Amino acid sequence: MNGDQSDVMNNDTTTVNHGTTANNGTTANNETRIPVPHGLDDLEVQEWLESLDSVLESSGPEVATEILERLRAHATVSGIDLPFSANTPYANTIPARLEPLFPGDQELERRIKSLIRWNALAMVVRANRVEHNIGGHISTYASAATLYEVGFNHFFRARTPEFEGDTVYFQGHASPGIYARAFLEGRLSAQKLENFRRELKPGGGLSSYPHPWLMPDFWEFPTVSMGLSPLMSIYQARFNRYLEDRGLKPATDAKVWAFLGDGETDEPESLGAITLASREKLDNLIFVVNCNLQRLDGPVRGNGQIVGSHSRARYRRPAGQAHGRARRRRIPEACRRIRRLRAPAFLRQRSALTAISRAASRRSAAPLAPRRPRSP
Repeated sequence: MNGDQSDVMNNDTTTVNHGTTANNGTTANNETRIPVPHGLDDLEVQEWLESLDSVLESSGPEVATEILERLRAHATVSGIDLPFSANTPYANTIPARLEPLFPGDQELERRIKSLIRWNALAMVVRANRVEHNIGGHISTYASAATLYEVGFNHFFRARTPEFEGDTVYFQGHASPGIYARAFLEGRLSAQKLENFRRELKPGGGLSSYPHPWLMPDFWEFPTVSMGLSPLMSIYQARFNRYLEDRGLKPATDAKVWAFLGDGETDEPESLGAITLASREKLDNLIFVVNCNLQRLDGPVRGNGQIVGSHSRARYRRPAGQAHGRARRRRIPEACRRIRRLRAPAFLRQRSALTAISRAASRRSAAPLAPRRPRSP
């Protein structure tokens, strides 16, 4: 083997390529942990892998896929019992060679994302300081902020006279982040944010979740109760294709986006129509699943390996982009709006969060004392 590759032979596995072996049949840096039966030399395994690499380089992934499928069929006919595994390797579906350069300014977008995430948290914390039973699902948007910002900045397309636009079903519990972004854009006032989940307050407020009836100029689809968003998005994508096939609307590449959480898939309606999407080949439908391992009443069931498989981003930013610099010139006013939101007149959020954190630390550090009996 080459000097830059490790040739590790243990009792029943061999690790191909350099790196360390990870759990569940994969290794770091996209290597493969291969079960080696008794009597099979690891050099012979390496020759098979090199043959596959040669096919990929000379004929492409389509030919390699066809060969593997025929090998699988031939093995089945020959009576070989192929093992079944529902766990797929943690690998990007887009090979690194096909990944484009990141089309924006990553540092600038990260700064904007952080400000929006902070304001979403501040809005919810302030609302719960005024009324303790308000709630607000802080962790949903906190864990999905990057997904939404990449979508807003690079994927979602609005309606124009020439184009119907994309359809987006926002996860209901992420509404604080959508409100915080709308404030940054100047679409919502600070007073609206102050009255989060208190629509009847003077000056109006913001509904708990996406609600087209209460906020017709802001929300388009109701996505709570949880599970409705994926169900509706599937039928929306199917109906769009139906209209195109009937000639009732022009065929476009408009997409239907559905944002949901991994815990949300516990709801029966979340995946109740998922086979319809595959059967109808709805290539205009995109599910974005935020895997934060949280359900409404506890951790998600099943695939807890998500935590240990956080993949590294492979996007590369070129030396400079004109649109990135143009965006930078528009930021000062947006940052001034952020500073106004963070002013003491709106919320002393840093001091409030510090006090909450300190109180929690004191509670966790204090020894448990026996409960005093109530006086009659």
